[in-house]
Amino acid sequence: MKFSFSPKWLILLAVCLFVTITSGYFFTKRSETGGGAMPLPPIVDYNFHIRPILSDKCFACHGPDKNTREAALRLDTKEGAYQALVETAGMHAIVPGHPDRSEAYRRIISEDESVRMPPVSSNLALTDYEVKLIERWIQQGAEYKPHWAFVPPEKIGIPNAHKSDWPINEIDHFVLAKMDMVGLAPNPEAEKHHLLRRLSLDLTGLPPTEEQLGRFLADKSVAAYEKIVDELLALPTYGERMAMHWLDVARYADSYGYQDDDIRTQWPWRDWVIHAFNQNMPYDRFVTWQLAGDMLPDATKEQLLASAFNRNHKITEEGGVIEEEYRVAYAIDKTNTFSKGILGITMECAQCHDHKYDPFSQKNYFELYAFFNNSLEKGLEGLVNSGPSKTPRLTLTQQDVAGILDFINKGDDTSAVSVSVMGERDEVRPTYILDRGVYDAPTERVYPGTPAAILAFDSTRYAPNRLGLATWAFSNENPLTARVLVNQLWAMVFGQGMVTTVADFGNQGALPSHPELLDWLAADFRDNGWDVKRLMKQFVMSATYRQSSRVTDKHLKADPENRYLARTRRLRLSAEAIRDLALASSGLLNPEIGGPSVKPYQPEGIWEVTSSGRGALTNYVQDHGGALYRRGMYVFIKLTVPPPNMLIFDASNRDMCEVARQRTNTPLQALVMLNDPVILEASRVLAAVLLKTSPRAKPRQHIERAFRRILSRPGSDQELALLDAYYTDELKRYTASPDAAQAFIAIGEAPQESTVPVVEQAALMAVMHALYNLEETITRT
Repeated sequence: MKFSFSPKWLILLAVCLFVTITSGYFFTKRSETGGGAMPLPPIVDYNFHIRPILSDKCFACHGPDKNTREAALRLDTKEGAYQALVETAGMHAIVPGHPDRSEAYRRIISEDESVRMPPVSSNLALTDYEVKLIERWIQQGAEYKPHWAFVPPEKIGIPNAHKSDWPINEIDHFVLAKMDMVGLAPNPEAEKHHLLRRLSLDLTGLPPTEEQLGRFLADKSVAAYEKIVDELLALPTYGERMAMHWLDVARYADSYGYQDDDIRTQWPWRDWVIHAFNQNMPYDRFVTWQLAGDMLPDATKEQLLASAFNRNHKITEEGGVIEEEYRVAYAIDKTNTFSKGILGITMECAQCHDHKYDPFSQKNYFELYAFFNNSLEKGLEGLVNSGPSKTPRLTLTQQDVAGILDFINKGDDTSAVSVSVMGERDEVRPTYILDRGVYDAPTERVYPGTPAAILAFDSTRYAPNRLGLATWAFSNENPLTARVLVNQLWAMVFGQGMVTTVADFGNQGALPSHPELLDWLAADFRDNGWDVKRLMKQFVMSATYRQSSRVTDKHLKADPENRYLARTRRLRLSAEAIRDLALASSGLLNPEIGGPSVKPYQPEGIWEVTSSGRGALTNYVQDHGGALYRRGMYVFIKLTVPPPNMLIFDASNRDMCEVARQRTNTPLQALVMLNDPVILEASRVLAAVLLKTSPRAKPRQHIERAFRRILSRPGSDQELALLDAYYTDELKRYTASPDAAQAFIAIGEAPQESTVPVVEQAALMAVMHALYNLEETITRT
């Protein structure tokens, strides 16, 4: 094959080669880009201006990790930065008020590559703007401050908004003040049908029903919006929606993981979570029961069940493993889940060495690990097929279910269910720092404790066990717990956290877009009984939430990532919500809440090719009947082979704590929407429902109703005309090929509607399939 290039392409190629060849220059010389024209702030703040620079460019060699620290210099503390330099007599890295006498600054601006910092080889050159920030900070006294996230949140005064008619609640005052700073104005409020769909998806994970939509649109009262918010918050589907986030945090799955990956029965714990959210259990009690329900005085079976949170980690059933190695691994998993899911810090980075960026030593890590090191749990208990739960275990009978778990749909399958829960040893197991985190390399003995940088653990105030740790986590002095949960739920509702690094509030984490608002909400949440429903209502009642998602050129230029919230962020639905939307809008959804997980349609052979050949999960045995149409949160999760269609839409594989899912956009997702039996069956059933309930309606009328059921809005004249023409084309095609029509409507196990003409159903099914494949359908706008 012969290729030819036009002159303009040769010029472009030359430019690309020049950039590639000379890129080394731009990385070895101090960068002159990065906002050189940006004005310096009048007051340079350590937390919001300087710490991010030092963390990114300096802390790896001059930070908390003593093992990698060079020249005995620490720049993460004022004591280290101000003290005399070990290797340069008479000099100090930073001299407050005097950049010219501060050796660190002099090294940063040096033209001599042999002394310039950061070293040329690191490719971490500071921009001119960053250099000027550091210079002004030193001139202003080089004041160090505690990390913003490690200071307890407090309510500050609510900003006065110039546009006093826009704010509805406190959130809006903070958001509008930030918009003013960057010259943005809020979007108009979204249309009512868009608002209801947004609300219903965010609060229940389901689209609104036709009845809800008609009632809300007809209600012209001032209180209409708040009434529908309260209605949605009171639905049992609210608990399911909220639980889906927590199942990711808690790494819930239906199998043990590792090679044999046999079945486990933790689903009663999952159902307890749904129940807890529906009952609006205060967050402090919700977490305390999960961390240490077994340690509460006269613990009830419900409190014991809650403690199963700690046992959701992977468990091995393989012969020949070293039991202590896995017992340690389980305690490490619990430690990492607590630190990431509850505290929002990357404590796992200190398992093998001192943290390179945050003030957490390896000793701190194993002091926290000590809280989880005294469990009765074994490293190996029985080989594959030894049972669906491990000791300590809780056995729930039908009577127990009726007494403490009446939210579970009762049946023969709940007559006796065992769940892995927590239990504590009477004799304290000694905890040691493990050299490089290796299970059989103990060094110094340590005792239960927490990092002083966050909040030192007061053993005279808190018991040195998991219950004491939970009490510590919810003390008013703890700076993280309230902030972290508020940020997680904010990300769930608004599409990204005020701290975008939802799992990392440390030095490498992102700065909050609205720090005053985050602190105000965290303090308000804490001071009002850790009330989750109240917090969610605050979010969705705000004018900020109600804005249109329309994007203008000004938005894209001034705030492409929507950090200042001058519009609503469009969000691709989660994997579970896409499935639920198809089932609900078609009428297929089985609304049963709780119970054992189900096995819906799945491509053949996936479990089999990855199986060890041992255990109850060697072969995938699909369910039938109503189990096929349960919500996505009840789909069986095998850790080694999670549901493939859900993984393609970024569902968590649940092998570790995950506090925020990524959202990708790939061609595979389009292929799933086109070929997934759930989507095709929903298209067929919805077509049959429309034809059966309105047999004399015209095709355009069926399509209009489908818009309301799937998209919760009326179709435009152009959309309706286009789809009506598509229906006519498909009708002609299937009239000429009735066998193809019969094959098309045979997809799925839901009973076929014999009273509906086959050809008309197939043609309308094709239109429904097109509607389900719209980008808008799987997007919360």
